[in-house]
Amino acid sequence: MTFDLTPDQDAFKTAVERFAGEQVAPQAAAIDETGAWPRALRAAAAGLGLLGLTVPEAAGGAGRTAVDAVLAIEALARVSGSVALSVAIHNGLVADVVARFGSDAQRRQWLGALARGEAIGAFALAEGEAGGDPARLATTAIPDGDGWRLRGRKVWVANADAAGVVLVVAAGQEAGAAGVQAFLVPLEAAGVTRTPRDSVGLRGVGCADLDLDVRIGGDQRLPRSAEAVAWAADGGRVLLAALALGLGQAALDEAIAYGTRRQAFGRTVSSSQSFQWGLADAATELDSARLLTWKAAAERARDAGTPIDAAMAKLHAAEAAHRAVDRAAQILSSSGYGRGSVIDRLCRDVRGVEIAQGTADLQRMAIAAAMLPA
Repeated sequence: MTFDLTPDQDAFKTAVERFAGEQVAPQAAAIDETGAWPRALRAAAAGLGLLGLTVPEAAGGAGRTAVDAVLAIEALARVSGSVALSVAIHNGLVADVVARFGSDAQRRQWLGALARGEAIGAFALAEGEAGGDPARLATTAIPDGDGWRLRGRKVWVANADAAGVVLVVAAGQEAGAAGVQAFLVPLEAAGVTRTPRDSVGLRGVGCADLDLDVRIGGDQRLPRSAEAVAWAADGGRVLLAALALGLGQAALDEAIAYGTRRQAFGRTVSSSQSFQWGLADAATELDSARLLTWKAAAERARDAGTPIDAAMAKLHAAEAAHRAVDRAAQILSSSGYGRGSVIDRLCRDVRGVEIAQGTADLQRMAIAAAMLPA
């Protein structure tokens, strides 16, 4: 067993960190304020391969692995949770799913456009009453001639403002999660209505509710839909874990920078034992969560990943990040409490990460269910 990155992975990680620091960081506050990130920044991200991370090179993507993807998402999240989440959803819940499960025609239609940033991907699972439980969906997919009629309402669809295609999960004629159907629906299709949503944190991902009463062709149904949705859910949790790590690390960076320059009672804040112990705890928790996340990604890269790997990574990383942000807020005190500060943004963003792709309680239930006899 090795925990070392390859030279190529190290170089890729460095390139993404440079992009994040030089191009994303200066715009992070504006992205949070306006609720959208600029087209020019999306184009730059696409040029670096960040919008086609695991899309095969033959299809126009970067041809990277799930491990590379978590490295990229963590690096982006250290400067902007919104950009990191948008990239995570586009890759993990749309492009990667189409690359793995799409028909030849679907891959030809969408993969190149997604990888080049010409089409942004959105994922529509959650509903007001069902949450993200595929077994309780009210959105229906009814056969209609040689196509399908989709009817329902999806909520909190990230990337919906800029997306060209949305992967819609609907209930089929067979009951329960095994009967779910997934469809690639162009956002401009007649019968799709977007209602913008404004969130407390992660404000730059362009969330909207989608009202659907749309007829689509039979070729827009994703083959092996139930398997594809399960794969997407696990992949989303792994990338959300990486995102949480980035937020937690950003909080740690803020605390260290402040603690080493701030003088209190004749000495730096960082010289106090309480600061050092809190720093040590946060760093240890984040690093252990990072190992879980890398493990889940490595297993996924060799098609050996399990739902429990993804759930453990997401659970531990989100809670470790929350504690790191909370410690940083306590250390900076009034210096970090102002509206528009980095700590303000991190506090709001980390709560969103804890909710997205299933709360801590849901992750614990999934982990326990996998451990207990049926």
